[in-house]
Parts: sequence; C-alpha cells; structure tokens
Amino acid sequence: MSVKIEDSWKAALADEFEQPYFQAITAFLKKELAAGKTIYPPGPLIFNAFNTTPFDKVKVVILGQDPYIKPGEAMGLSFSVPKGVSIPPSLRNIYKELEEDLGNLGVTFTPPNHGDLTAWAEQGVFLLNAALTVEQGNSNSHAKIGWHTFTDAVIKTLSEKRDGLVFMLWGNFAKQKAAFIDPFKHLVLEAHPSP
Repeated sequence: MSVKIEDSWKAALADEFEQPYFQAITAFLKKELAAGKTIYPPGPLIFNAFNTTPFDKVKVVILGQDPYIKPGEAMGLSFSVPKGVSIPPSLRNIYKELEEDLGNLGVTFTPPNHGDLTAWAEQGVFLLNAALTVEQGNSNSHAKIGWHTFTDAVIKTLSEKRDGLVFMLWGNFAKQKAAFIDPFKHLVLEAHPSP
C-alpha cells in the first residue's frame, strides 16, 4: 500500500502500512467520503505531523486526542490551527502555562496571536493526535477505526528506536499511552490542558 508520508517515517512504519487494520482505515475513509461526509483534516494534511517532523528530528512528542471538528481548523498537528483561526481554549491554556513556567525561570514568553504550531513541529515537536482523522462536527468519531492501533505503534517505535525524547501526555486518554514508552530511556510528563 502506498502512503504519502515523509521517507524516514515510511521506513520506520513500513510494516504498519501493510497491516489489515491500516487497510481497513483507508477503506473506511474512502467509504465515508463517497457517502458525502466531511473528514478533517483534508486528505493532504492527515500525515502533516509526520511530514513536518521527520522521525530522526523528533525531540518532543505532544499527544492530542483527535483533530478539531470545525471547518478550517484541523491541520494535522495536534492543538494547532491555521493562522487567522481563533486560538482554541486548550492551546490558550498551553500558552498560559508556558508563559507562567518560563516566567518562573526568568524567561519572557509572549504568546503568539495565532494558533499555528508549524514552527514548533519544524523544530522537533511531534504534534501527534491519537486519531488522525475525524468527521466534521463529531468529536472522537474516528477513535475506533484503527487509528489508535497505528498511533500506539508510532509511540512504541519512537520509544524503541530513539533515546532521550520528552513525551507530553495531555489528558486522561493520553496518559494510557505511557504503557508504550520506556521511562528509563525517555522523560514522560502528564498534564491536562483542557479548560
């Protein structure tokens, strides 16, 4: 099966793309689109996190639940929205925490006036959602189509093949992913940014 994803990820995850569950995801998405449903993010952005942050460039993993469900918001990077879109409450909380934490260290952080985290991704922050797609207006609607199996494999692969990563597990569902991470090789931080 040919998946349009950055080459280092394609190599690291090659076995996953051949698995029946992954082929079932593809079939499900094609069926939903054929039925006239709107899926976010748009097709070319489904693997945006992977394409923006190559496997060997990952330094930090921030795990979100699933893409935003409103038109123009989902861009394939967890917690991120395109410039010009109102900053979501969870990201506002992330910015506030950064401002407070860095301020306590004597570092000034001025939150940007937008929610586009592409610059973070380009610096090695892998902004992964546990489910890579969602139906418009229906949060968590693709949680059980196989994406969690895929993203669990992504987390396991990072844990096994990389060293010294920071995993930020935000939310109760994300904390369950700690089971796939070797705490002797990586730093695991848990919190919840929702309002």
